[in-house]
Amino acid sequence: MKNQNKSSRKHHTFLPAVCSTLSAVILFLVAAICFPMTVPRMFGYDVYTVVSGSMEPAIPVGSAIFLERAMPEEIAVGDVIAFYRGEAVITHRVTENHTVTGEFITKGDANQEEDMTPAAYESLIGRVALSVPSIGYILAACSGTAGKIYLACGVAAAILLWLAGGFLQRE
Repeated sequence: MKNQNKSSRKHHTFLPAVCSTLSAVILFLVAAICFPMTVPRMFGYDVYTVVSGSMEPAIPVGSAIFLERAMPEEIAVGDVIAFYRGEAVITHRVTENHTVTGEFITKGDANQEEDMTPAAYESLIGRVALSVPSIGYILAACSGTAGKIYLACGVAAAILLWLAGGFLQRE
C-alpha cells in the first residue's frame, strides 16, 4: 500500500508541473511573437514587412522594418525611407532630397537606376530606424486573421493547461 501511495504522489506532482511548465512556455512564445508587433508602436514606431528584394543585401526580403517618424526636411541623402506609391509601401534609399519641390529621389540598393517617379513629401511614412531579418515573415503571418486566431488559441491552451495543473495538484 505504501508503494502505491508513493507512486500516486509522484504522479500528482509530475503532471501539474508539466501542465504549469507547458502553460508558461506557450505564454512566453505568444508574448515573444507579439512583442515586436506591439511594443515598438507604443514608442511611435511603425512596423512593416519587406516583401521585395530591391533593398538587398542591406534589408533582405522577409525583414521587419521599424520606421520612426521624421519631417521630410530632416531626411538626409543615404537615409532609407518608406513611402506610399499608390497602394504599395516602398522602402528605398534617398539619393536626393529636393526641399524646394517637396520630393525625394530614391533608389533600391539592388536596382541599377534611381526610381523613375520621385516620392512626394506627402507620401513619406517614415525613416527606417531598424531592420531585423526574417522576423517580418512571422509578423506578417501573425497579423492576419488566421494568425490572430492561432495566437488566441495559444493563450486559451495556456490557460487551460494552467487550470488543469491546478486541478490535478488538488487531487
